[in-house]
Amino acid sequence: MTKREEEILELISKNPLISQKEIAEELGITRSSVGVHIGNLMKKGYIIGKGYIVKRKPYVVVVGGANVDIIGLPYKSLIMEDSNPGKTTISLGGVGRNIGENLARLGMDTRLITVLGSDTYGKHIVEDGIKIGLDMSDSLIVQDEDTSTYLCILDENGDMKLALSSMDIFENFSIPFIESKRDIIENSRLCVVDTNIPEEVIRYMVENIEADYFLDTVSTTKAKKVKDIIGHFHTIKPNKIEAEILSGIEINSEDDLKKASYCLLEKGVKRVFISLGEKGVYYFDGKIERHVLPPKANIKNATGAGDAFLAGVAYSYFNDFSIEETLNFAIGASVLTLEDENTINPNISPEKIKKRMEMEIC
Repeated sequence: MTKREEEILELISKNPLISQKEIAEELGITRSSVGVHIGNLMKKGYIIGKGYIVKRKPYVVVVGGANVDIIGLPYKSLIMEDSNPGKTTISLGGVGRNIGENLARLGMDTRLITVLGSDTYGKHIVEDGIKIGLDMSDSLIVQDEDTSTYLCILDENGDMKLALSSMDIFENFSIPFIESKRDIIENSRLCVVDTNIPEEVIRYMVENIEADYFLDTVSTTKAKKVKDIIGHFHTIKPNKIEAEILSGIEINSEDDLKKASYCLLEKGVKRVFISLGEKGVYYFDGKIERHVLPPKANIKNATGAGDAFLAGVAYSYFNDFSIEETLNFAIGASVLTLEDENTINPNISPEKIKKRMEMEIC
């Protein structure tokens, strides 16, 4: 949505009976220009039918995991089976929550549907959501259970070497619970899903609740949950190994990337982003093919880069970016995250992403 369209939609929302002449006078533009913008808003679904019936303000829904991250970083080369001098940090995490926080910090109206315990960690996650503008009012709070915890050990370069997840609380994520959220999901601009929630819930949701679903596969093990229903997702972001699992095609070359992506498109996926680590990102939608190398980055923590990338993809789709703009924005979001010691860069913003990527051009 353009800035001018936002201004017009705001005026119509306040006064659905406002005339095009009144809009033109209010904004200092011609009446014909107003007509063109209103036509575009109707095409995009923001205005429904005659009489300026306004669809509710667009928002994003994220359905997935939320937990507390405990991260260990050694001062020198990591020595396995030994005690390593280093530092630990405790922060809020979970793939779904991380994507949700990134989107909220990017200025998006974002609703997170997850499961939390009634413990101190769970309360902290909710309080933090309120602070950053992440709406968690539709999440489930389970009494007398512990919030999910993720323990991760990094190497001296900031790459993950070992991790342990305690996520039993997500067994409370049920089909009746997600069905009770049908309205909020179906009325969203898009719905991001991660595979931390139970397989049967993911299947029920994508097969019975209509939305443009964006998938974060999370891990090679959890990617297997969605292999048989992958065609229900609009956009997916697997890494190379996860793409092999989902497509059944071994990837050893550029041609293999295209074959695997084409296989996923034939199943019903609309867009495929395959993350390749230091080799960048491969994209294919059946028409446009891109392989973009990442810019050089001063890596401090690699754990949240994938979450930031998918948040960037979701942000771009929400704002009708071209694929070139989408790749540039999503990669910029991941680079900003890589260069911050936190799992989520607290200073991430559309302006900072643009500025960071402009540095590569200069």
